[in-house]
Amino acid sequence: MATPSRKPINFGLLFDWHAGKEHQTEIHLDRPFDIAPERGTVYDGIALAALVREAGDWLYAAGLRAGDTLALVKRNHFDTVLLAGAAARIGVLPVLMSPVVRPDHLRVMIERAAPRAVLTSPEVLERAAKDGVRLTGPGVRVLVAGEAAGAEPPDGTVPLESLRGGPAAPARPRRDDEPMIVTHTSGTTGVPKLVVHAASTSLGTFPFQLESKRLPMVTSSRRDVVAGCFSFVHNRLVSWTSAQFSLAPKRVVTLSDPGLDTVERMLAAHRPTSLEALPNMFQHWEELADRRPELFARVRRFNSTFDAVHPRTVRTFLNVSRSRFPVWATGLGQSEIAGISMNVFTRRQARRWEGAQRDTTNVGYPPLVRVKVVDPQSGRRLGRGEPGLLMVAGKARCLTYLGEDDRYRAKLVDGWWNSGDLGERGRFGRIRMLDREVDVLPGMSCIELESTLLDRLPKASEVTVLGVPGGPPVPVLCMRDNHLDPAEWARATAGLPPLGEPRLVPWDEVPRTATWKVRRLELREMVLGTGEVLGTGKWT
Repeated sequence: MATPSRKPINFGLLFDWHAGKEHQTEIHLDRPFDIAPERGTVYDGIALAALVREAGDWLYAAGLRAGDTLALVKRNHFDTVLLAGAAARIGVLPVLMSPVVRPDHLRVMIERAAPRAVLTSPEVLERAAKDGVRLTGPGVRVLVAGEAAGAEPPDGTVPLESLRGGPAAPARPRRDDEPMIVTHTSGTTGVPKLVVHAASTSLGTFPFQLESKRLPMVTSSRRDVVAGCFSFVHNRLVSWTSAQFSLAPKRVVTLSDPGLDTVERMLAAHRPTSLEALPNMFQHWEELADRRPELFARVRRFNSTFDAVHPRTVRTFLNVSRSRFPVWATGLGQSEIAGISMNVFTRRQARRWEGAQRDTTNVGYPPLVRVKVVDPQSGRRLGRGEPGLLMVAGKARCLTYLGEDDRYRAKLVDGWWNSGDLGERGRFGRIRMLDREVDVLPGMSCIELESTLLDRLPKASEVTVLGVPGGPPVPVLCMRDNHLDPAEWARATAGLPPLGEPRLVPWDEVPRTATWKVRRLELREMVLGTGEVLGTGKWT
């Protein structure tokens, strides 16, 4: 199939297009791909496209054909994105699932996807077996990428390497209005929802294309070293990969492991000028910024997605950058509707934030979509400064939830998408984010309260405030030394609304989603022994 001269909007054709460009980017990995462990950790565009074509051949050899569905649930790595591209290139619908999702939830998601085959990792199968969960039903072929230490492939599975050497698969991408890729929501309140996008609702829309334009302070130049640490199964990776292929920075560094040791090693070898990660990852890395600030000294642009970011985190990283004018780009978005609003913070702003926690809840302006705030009960449109549900209308809305079309339609009202987020409109249309509706705290913002406590507790690596029906909110704290001095807590809560007795939980015991959001319902059951919440959860 000839390489298109214009940038394609089908994700399956993107890799060949990038390989045909005069200017390509160089990809550096924190470890070799699970699907090609012998090929090292450095790829140019041509090598990357060749691997995508080969992976398509392997899927074809496994019996997958145009119109089939493939569930991808393997160890976190950028090769998940390559496999999705390989599937889309031959007309197979890739359904991406995170390996950190609970096995019983994975089983439900796979049933909803109804795949012809599942491509997974030994670690995922071992975890499911330990929990007594069989991930697939009869007739579903299980392909395994990578090897578990000292273990034979489970019975009935097909090692991916055994499919090499077959005939070349024909490129048969789906039409632009047909399902192209399925990712999933974070799943903070239960089984993640499977979000279906076509080329026409993702890379074919302006919100996705905007990131591929050269915009001052916001996107990359060819001199940049771009580093990113993600869960590689989410919709963000479609636009991010497309943008890097268009802008072709000098180097792209992908981090599959957010652990401090891996991040320290990779950033020491590749000092980034642009760094993107999940907000809670940045929060976890504050310890690294304190200990080795030089790793972040060249960063001109920090970018956080998926969740609210706290002022202390923004301030910490902007202060260790030695760039003349570093910025922090953030915004509000959902897998279902793409970007909703965007904002950029400067170092000067961050230094003025102490004691004024409302600032990072300002998620900016919605230049690409229409947003209105409505009363959760009546649906009445609210005015400036009145908190309510955020409703969004735009062309980047997904097609449906795979296997849950009724649930999808229940969140649509006359073309407006119910985000399930609580917020308010400010001056000039600016949006202020308050909370998820299910996490609501009457008369206050959970996000603001958590930000205040983080600012006042320098040794806290995580603060989660849980609303309690009939009682004061209960803060759950992760302290670096797992210790909280009573006098320190008294100082931290001075002037705040009444709070319940704080609960200490080690950081690595907090249940998290693939995007490192706290699974608040599970945490609530763990520390409070109940799943009862103040919000309705109706729009999750």
